[in-house]
Amino acid sequence: MRAHLGDQLVIETPAATGAARRDGEIVGLHHDDGTPPYDVRWSDTDQVTLVFPGPDARVRHLERAQRAPGREVPPEADATQADATQAVIPTGTVGPGDIGRRVAALRRRRGLDRAEAAHRARMAPDYLAYLEEQPADPSMSALIRLAAALGTSVAALRGGGMELPPGQGRALLRPLLRDLDADECRALLSTHGVGRIAVTSADGRPAVVPVNYEVVHDAIVFRTAPHSVAASAAETEVAFEVDHVDEALSRGWSVLAVGPASVVTDPEAVRGLALRAHSTPWAGGVREMWISIRPTSLTGRRITAADQ
Repeated sequence: MRAHLGDQLVIETPAATGAARRDGEIVGLHHDDGTPPYDVRWSDTDQVTLVFPGPDARVRHLERAQRAPGREVPPEADATQADATQAVIPTGTVGPGDIGRRVAALRRRRGLDRAEAAHRARMAPDYLAYLEEQPADPSMSALIRLAAALGTSVAALRGGGMELPPGQGRALLRPLLRDLDADECRALLSTHGVGRIAVTSADGRPAVVPVNYEVVHDAIVFRTAPHSVAASAAETEVAFEVDHVDEALSRGWSVLAVGPASVVTDPEAVRGLALRAHSTPWAGGVREMWISIRPTSLTGRRITAADQ
């Protein structure tokens, strides 16, 4: 018998004994070759126990199109014969799936290492690493525990509502709207992210466009292309806004920076900004014009429940 993290262990107890069928998710391996024993989180109790499978046990493997290079997985149809010759499933470029990318990003945003996040989610660190690094399909129970550990929802981890505007959740019964001071605003702006800049475009019409930004020495900087709408910010006073909405808890915050914007022309400064940038512009294309906003006003608000 061989298994991988995330596979299911099924105990088929003979009907004559009167005991019920039992199953659980394999969340820990003790041997590199996937042989028993296993750490199993049982679906009926949500408890993890060390299991040495008997003759009434079988492994049900997850259905995946890819596995890490060198790993072998028996076809689902042969799951009852896990000791049999295993078929190699061809692999292409193996990387994390969408769920794994969201889990990893949220974990880093919360400042958690894998060991701490796994502890909070009550799963083995190796299993969490597997979820983040491979195109995994975790069980619903694993998603529920991860969502609770990372302060989000199962729907968010699965990408639900990605095509919908945020803020469709119900309002809090007792909301508390609190003004943020300048230090709190700077902390929320952090070092980089995606924000929106409000400008007057070349045709005189108002426009708001999203940009990838960096915070460098208290200045908000972003790069764009000449003659783009965002480039209209140069040598004018603009408003820049960034926010975050927690859809599951109906709370969030927003920060508004207002100040003059100018083009960064010094070649050394431009090279330094390009080197320290955390990401390239999501919009793609050649965008080498850096614009710097030096806020003269920095305000913000946070909405939470009054009893928190």
